[in-house]
Amino acid sequence: MLNIILIILFLAAAGLASFLFFKINQQARVLRGVRLEKSRLDNIISSMSDAVIIYDQDFKILLFSGTAERIFNLTPAEAVGQKLSPESVRDLRLGTVAKVFFPSLAPVVVRQSAPGVEPNVVDISFDDPHLEVRVTTHHILDEKGEMTGFLKVIHDRTRSVDLVRSKSEFITIAAHQLRTPLSAINWVFQSLLGEPLTDSQKELSQTGLAAASNLVKIVEDLLNIAKVEEGRHGYNFQQNDLIKFLQSTLDQALPAAKEYKVNLFMEPPKEPSILIEFDPEKLGLAVVNLLENGIKYNVENGQVVISLERRTDAPFIQVNIADTGLGIPEDALDKLFTKFFRADNAVTKETAGSGLGLYIVKNVITRHGGQIWVDSVLSRGTTFHFTLPTDDRLIPQKQIAGGQE
Repeated sequence: MLNIILIILFLAAAGLASFLFFKINQQARVLRGVRLEKSRLDNIISSMSDAVIIYDQDFKILLFSGTAERIFNLTPAEAVGQKLSPESVRDLRLGTVAKVFFPSLAPVVVRQSAPGVEPNVVDISFDDPHLEVRVTTHHILDEKGEMTGFLKVIHDRTRSVDLVRSKSEFITIAAHQLRTPLSAINWVFQSLLGEPLTDSQKELSQTGLAAASNLVKIVEDLLNIAKVEEGRHGYNFQQNDLIKFLQSTLDQALPAAKEYKVNLFMEPPKEPSILIEFDPEKLGLAVVNLLENGIKYNVENGQVVISLERRTDAPFIQVNIADTGLGIPEDALDKLFTKFFRADNAVTKETAGSGLGLYIVKNVITRHGGQIWVDSVLSRGTTFHFTLPTDDRLIPQKQIAGGQE
């Protein structure tokens, strides 16, 4: 009997040992898998050109990648475990990364995403150290969908921003230097046309005046481009009546319409007024450009019509500017809003032009929180459509030092 009991105990112990060995071996394989996945993740993060920072809901840093070390001059050993707060901006070592955590404390911030929209994207500029970064923040959720922390991806834009700024500064200086002599040339030709001239002299003076005026327009476009690309195209948003604004802008374009013998009018809107937030100066620049394109690239006795409609699928007003002109070739549509581009048929119709106008238009509409697109049929006409938000929260926020844009 004792022998049977001993045998049973031995078998039970052997079974237990086998089970424990199996579980330990299984756990070891899981642990090796976890370590392997962690190693792969570490390799992926370390190979990324963008910095990665992970932190919990208490703003305690859990992961600080090697690229983050280069950008912020802070080692992972110094960063991991640090719990950041608004007071951390005073810390000489942690100040810059703390301002990335709390962008409202940074010197210059440009918001690229709407409030409450994930991921949250902001551009932050620092003077000391000289740094330009785009910060994208994601929520980290557990298997139940509950938030456990945050992941920030930081893209160092310093070199690209500096290149754009240098180019813009060069264009600005060159354009300003050209503006004065061009104004003088313009004045000379205008004065000559006031003098008694032969027919040939008058024709030469008129040609010179037209060329000088076109050069002045190109210089103004270059200055606007420089401001747009460097972010200095300051905007002054205020509530305005869009209908009155468009009618006033249309009146400004009437002289050009008469010169080209084109009919210009606005369809009666369905509403007596539409009050929305926009910058009348900048939006006027865009609308006048679209109207002038519709006039210049039209046919004699053609027409340009402005119409309005309230979108039912989103809080936007849609403005349509339709002409009966040359139309745009299909292969040119996707290049239409790029710098210096002009369709071949447009160049044939109007040889003068910088190809900058529609690039400026798109930047202005985008800055207002809208979109712009075009429909066109060759030899039948073109319609430009653009939207403007009726909810001012959809206008991209832009904060610059001192509260000025």
